[in-house]
Amino acid sequence: MSRSPVPSLQGRVVVITRPAGTGAGLARQVRALGGRPLLLPGLSLHAVDDEATRAALAQALRAPAVIFTSPAAVRFAAALAPIPADCAAIGVGQGTARALRRAGVIDPQSPARQDSEGVLALAALQSPAGLGVALVGAAGGRGLLRDTLRARGARLDEVHVYARGAPRLDRRHVEAVRALPADARVLLSSAEALDHLARQLPPEAWAALRRAVAVVSSERLAGATRAAGFERVVRAHSAGGADLLAAAGADFTLP
Repeated sequence: MSRSPVPSLQGRVVVITRPAGTGAGLARQVRALGGRPLLLPGLSLHAVDDEATRAALAQALRAPAVIFTSPAAVRFAAALAPIPADCAAIGVGQGTARALRRAGVIDPQSPARQDSEGVLALAALQSPAGLGVALVGAAGGRGLLRDTLRARGARLDEVHVYARGAPRLDRRHVEAVRALPADARVLLSSAEALDHLARQLPPEAWAALRRAVAVVSSERLAGATRAAGFERVVRAHSAGGADLLAAAGADFTLP
């Protein structure tokens, strides 16, 4: 459950940087709270669908612990093979756990802290020497789960069911960003998305985005956002939509 109160976003522009095709639900929540959503995808996602991946996934789903790194990991995996109802699934965050339930998993685990550190703090993964652990997601990323689990002695299998890439931004995206008001909120939960936006937006639009208030999902991302040039950064409790919107609804002034 979210720890954040229900916010008011009356009239506020909220920039949603989730991957292309995945931000509609969050946009509806913004509208319901009185805000004006702007979809500005920071990533594009593409399925990895070949015989080797299907075979690897079928084996991984039978592992004693199966970690899904995101709701997208669940969606792309379920498109390749049915996820067993009794799968020993762990979701990195409540959104991933909800996606697992929608896919038919009866009792997925999810840590209270909704990130890789939270997963690594689960009791079942404290001493996983010799334990078969499957990591289902995409190539790249922080690598913290992979490196730590291997260091702890787990027999780790990685299955990349999708790939992340740069989004397609058109003139409408650029013009909307240029017109952002100073009190706009930019929801950020991926350093990779932040990097793509910095590379793809024209300088004037990138400067306009950085003048807005960044709402970030972790302290690590807060540091990356400040390094990218954002002066006003708010930390949300997690990458969950409710927590991001709660932070977006808070008043913010520079010290």
